[in-house]
Amino acid sequence: MVSDNDAFNRLYEFLGQEYINDELHKKGYPDVQLLHRLQLSLPEAANRQTNPIKFVDAGNKVLYDQPMQTNTKQYALRNDSMGKGFLRDGQVVDGPMNFSKKNRISLEDLHNILISLVFPDRVPASQRFNLTEEDRLFILKYMSQLPTESLYPPYAADTANYWPAYCKFLMFGGEKGSLPKNIRIFNKTGDAYGQMLDVAYIVDLEKGVEFFLSAVIYCNSDGILNDDQYDYKNIGLPFMKNLGQTIYEQEVKRVKKNIPDLSGLKFIYDK
Repeated sequence: MVSDNDAFNRLYEFLGQEYINDELHKKGYPDVQLLHRLQLSLPEAANRQTNPIKFVDAGNKVLYDQPMQTNTKQYALRNDSMGKGFLRDGQVVDGPMNFSKKNRISLEDLHNILISLVFPDRVPASQRFNLTEEDRLFILKYMSQLPTESLYPPYAADTANYWPAYCKFLMFGGEKGSLPKNIRIFNKTGDAYGQMLDVAYIVDLEKGVEFFLSAVIYCNSDGILNDDQYDYKNIGLPFMKNLGQTIYEQEVKRVKKNIPDLSGLKFIYDK
């Protein structure tokens, strides 16, 4: 619902760097490299290690015990860089910023991963995630639920920071008002170092419209990275909103040979 970096870090800790990359590579995404936690400046060796994890019940009985994990695998070397300068220790360094050790996943891979979640029967068996139908619907429910519909976590109680269209970049951009009830967006957003992206499956439950749309835009007019001076609000969000609405309007007009059955995407939200 709100693109939580802490949630990513917990999952990273539990699964471990090696497992995450191995499984995504097996599923046909060989270029993925997830190499570090988010918003934590740690050396490469520390990101290769994940903490021990233990689950206990109310009586302190151990239900699951996982030792510390260390990934010793080496991944393909990269030469990724961007920008004309970057901020380091309060000073601007001239030249591109090195991203060769940063997390990497392509927009195409993200797009295909979402398709495999929404329509697992439309992708090869090797690309499907090992989810029960109950778990798959659980994920889709919370991908489409608005923060203002969430009692737990209590985002609905904090409308100043979490408005209805929060993290619904495509179609709604930075809108702060209420959203039409007939439109649901199953998506994952992200923004970092001036890159803004949204990977979405958009449906209109009343008009029988459905489409996948994924986009990324670089919003950094001064070319300086790591300074938190990006153009998300005045470039990224308007672009995403207009792109989503343009495609939506075309899909509303387009004559369809087959009308989709969207009944399985109607969820009961918290409020």
